[in-house]
Amino acid sequence: MKPILFLLLLTVSYLQAQTDSDSTALVQGSWEIQNLTKGIIWKKIHFQNNELFKANQSINILELPLKSRQFSWALATADSLKKTDKTKGQLRPASKIAQENGAIVGVNGGFFDVKNGGSVDFFKSRGYITDTTRAFKGSTAAFHGKAAVVIAHKKLKILKGQPQVGWEYHLPYKDVMLSGPLLLLNGQPETLDKNAFNDNRHPRTCVCITHHNKVLLITVDGRSSQSFGVNLPELTFLARQLGCRDALNLDGGGSTTMWIADQGVVNYPSDNKKFDHAGERAVSNVLLAVPK
Repeated sequence: MKPILFLLLLTVSYLQAQTDSDSTALVQGSWEIQNLTKGIIWKKIHFQNNELFKANQSINILELPLKSRQFSWALATADSLKKTDKTKGQLRPASKIAQENGAIVGVNGGFFDVKNGGSVDFFKSRGYITDTTRAFKGSTAAFHGKAAVVIAHKKLKILKGQPQVGWEYHLPYKDVMLSGPLLLLNGQPETLDKNAFNDNRHPRTCVCITHHNKVLLITVDGRSSQSFGVNLPELTFLARQLGCRDALNLDGGGSTTMWIADQGVVNYPSDNKKFDHAGERAVSNVLLAVPK
């Protein structure tokens, strides 16, 4: 049985589905599956007859081991040079950052300042802090500053943070990227606020850790008649159907990008308003797997 179908069949039996037809679409869909180098599996599907969430949807998934002898996890930033002013920064396409770091695969990361560049939240790579959270310590954290993905003992880990700014500065890890909202923790869905960001459909990027200790990097394209995108309840449903235990929403919208070495950008970034691979937006940071 193909891996993606095995995971879906395991989860569909005990989840309360968004709808029964959505579960069926995911289980019976024609997934294209390709084994990449280093034991990484690339899976994709394009629903073109409104089968998923009553809409067309284009989904790409990278499945990777939580820990590997062949590659290392890395957080990389467009701000590759040290800077003293952490309220400003650079932006570059995720594909360019990935190539500069010799990556195997990568997706866009946390939220950033479109005008001034740089991450709007705490970001640390290889022990160096390139960006601090722009809100004052002790103030209410933004929705994208209440959770984090970190690299701990060569594995990815998703953490739930605190409602106030400041918790991130005490994390004992050399690699930290804040994002959010948190979707799943220990297999249970997190409560999502009712607001336009959560409830409207957009392109989305997600990282999750499955019950079987795999990492899934997920993109869902949007803002096109070919792929409508999803809201966060729908993204949570998708993550649970794929067997995710912990899941974190990363920056989405025009930022949503999945890149694979020798393939290039494989999803359909929306910034050029065309359903092709050329609409990539410059971003602040990325989540990568790089060869050891």
